[in-house]
Amino acid sequence: MIRRLLTAFNMAWGMFCSIPLPRNRWDDAAAPLILPLFPFVGLILGGLWFGGVWLLQYWGIPLLITAAFFMLFPPVVTGFIHLDGYMDTNDAILSRRPLEEKRRILKDSHTGAFAVITLACLFVLSFAASYSALEEKKNLLVLVFILPLSRCLSGLGLLIGKTMPTSGYGAFFKKDTGAAHKGFLIGLALLLLAAGTLLCGWTGLAVLTVEAVGFLIAFAIAYRQLEGVSGDVSGYALTISESVALLALAIFR
Repeated sequence: MIRRLLTAFNMAWGMFCSIPLPRNRWDDAAAPLILPLFPFVGLILGGLWFGGVWLLQYWGIPLLITAAFFMLFPPVVTGFIHLDGYMDTNDAILSRRPLEEKRRILKDSHTGAFAVITLACLFVLSFAASYSALEEKKNLLVLVFILPLSRCLSGLGLLIGKTMPTSGYGAFFKKDTGAAHKGFLIGLALLLLAAGTLLCGWTGLAVLTVEAVGFLIAFAIAYRQLEGVSGDVSGYALTISESVALLALAIFR
């Protein structure tokens, strides 16, 4: 069982993180464990995120450069995979076309105007939030919890929602999963919320609650527009949830 867990974690890391591992493993039998282990990838990346920002501050790196690192670390370290889903989904749902045309746009490899516009909006807001959080000397320990929570919610969305017929990844991740997988992710999300509150106080509770609400709203909008869930939809909601968490960190006192 331990070997299977390690293999599943290796698979999750390889799929959702751009930091290479010394050895890549793949076993289809371990695939149902990828989503339950997805948040642990986020937990490690969250720790690196917090540590990287702390080091830049300790070394006295200029605030603008530190804020740029702050904002760019999550998409860069994940190989932009979730950002790709964010852009594709925006292209689809903002096209205001019939359902089948929206789904076709979602799968289209070309980048549309809506993807570019919404990406610019995301970057402006995320940079402003990052800069403000640094300038106001907010408790950045909450960064450790933002990424694993978004991945708990992303995994739950894929497991609970109806998979779109065009989504190969969605069907792959849901195969041979059941109530235990969903229950594990729900329990882990609640544990992260409790730990974030304990270590970061009311700011931690506010940031993580806003993150969860942001995910649910974004997921519901995309799910309703596309009548189903896919890897792109999951990445769309994940990206928005992390961005609104940064905004909450910057705003709440």
